[in-house]
Amino acid sequence: MAEKIKQFQLNLAPERKVWSVGELTARISALLSAQFTNLWVEGEVSNFRPAQSGHLYFTLKDAKAAVKCVCFRSQAMRLKFRPEDGLKLIVRGSISVYEPRGEYQIYVEHIEPAGLGALQLAFEQLKKRLEAEGLFDEARKKPLPMLPGRIGVVTSPTGAAVRDIVRILRRRFPNLHLIVYPVRVQGDGAAGEIVAALEYFNRKKLVDVLLVARGGGSIEDLWAFNEEIVARAIAASAIPVVSGVGHETDFTIADFVADVRASTPSAAAEIVVQSRQEFQRHLLELEHKISQRTRYLLLEYRHHLKELATHVGFRRLEELLRRHRQQTDELTSRLGVALQGRLERLRHRYTIAGTRIASFDLRMRLRTLGLRLAQRSTELGVRMERFFVGKIQQLERLQLQLEERSPLRVLQRGYAICTDANGNVVSAAEQVAIGAEINVQLARGRLGAEVKRRDLPKD
Repeated sequence: MAEKIKQFQLNLAPERKVWSVGELTARISALLSAQFTNLWVEGEVSNFRPAQSGHLYFTLKDAKAAVKCVCFRSQAMRLKFRPEDGLKLIVRGSISVYEPRGEYQIYVEHIEPAGLGALQLAFEQLKKRLEAEGLFDEARKKPLPMLPGRIGVVTSPTGAAVRDIVRILRRRFPNLHLIVYPVRVQGDGAAGEIVAALEYFNRKKLVDVLLVARGGGSIEDLWAFNEEIVARAIAASAIPVVSGVGHETDFTIADFVADVRASTPSAAAEIVVQSRQEFQRHLLELEHKISQRTRYLLLEYRHHLKELATHVGFRRLEELLRRHRQQTDELTSRLGVALQGRLERLRHRYTIAGTRIASFDLRMRLRTLGLRLAQRSTELGVRMERFFVGKIQQLERLQLQLEERSPLRVLQRGYAICTDANGNVVSAAEQVAIGAEINVQLARGRLGAEVKRRDLPKD
């Protein structure tokens, strides 16, 4: 009986199960993943840390607790704004456990700001960042040209904006050269097309001013003009840019970066040609001022002329003029007489010179000179012939003397010239030794010999 009681007590004792850390963490992860899916959580962002891989890591907290969150790159790329510390967010995702550290965290699939739209928040963030970089500074903005002859328009080819712009520009200045670059102004890819249009006009340098425009719409419709790439393309444009996007109450990042912001596309067209109107107005004002100034000066000079005409000095001036007129007449008469006398003298000298020229027969003079030249040429030819004959005779005499004195003439009489091996002339027996080789030059040919005996002269 005691043994049965003891066996019964053992059966009532709970069975002990020992879990490993990994098994426990995996079990908790499975429970959380199954229980907490597609839940929404609101909190304030802290410890925000973007990774190089594109994933976003941050913590959501409130006054009582905090939870870690992970937003992977594929979801982060779809965000219109960027989370930052202190920002209140509402996130949607599922809860699981990061087993290496045993921490539970939210795997975020969607993020939206709490109380403020995502697009509006993205707008404010980009505006703040670009303003800090100085892209909104008035100092870097370019003035519009005074007289634009060519205007580039970047807008949709089918919208009402392009019709309003063309109508206003053609009505005010029909001779304007207008180039429209058609782009999409909303939806995916619209920002890239706007950037391509701006780069095209700057690369080709086709226009004097650029007009970027579209009609009104919601913030989603106007979002292409809030893209960072569009803002930087406008800022980098060497051509002045006028922004006319939306209605008067709409503001985009393009408006802040552009050199001039217009409230509507129509207002943008008016601003572009306004400088030309101001120039024409300025010309009319200058024309009016010049006309008034000219009339005033004419009246002033006319009055001054009348005063001079009634002045005593002016009457004395008339007397001086009459006196000078009379003196001028006298000088003119004397000058005429002097010129007439000089003309007669020159005419007389001309007549004498003509007579002398007529008496001088140039042809006879040339004939005499020709005969003299022929005579001198004949004399020169005779002298040259005599000179050459004398030189030839002298050359023949010298040649004869040279032949008579030539050593070869002596050799023909039986004599010979003896030279040693070095070519030196041997004139004495002691110059060579017995057995030495010598050369003997005859009148015709040469002999080689060896010295067998030599007879030296006796002292």
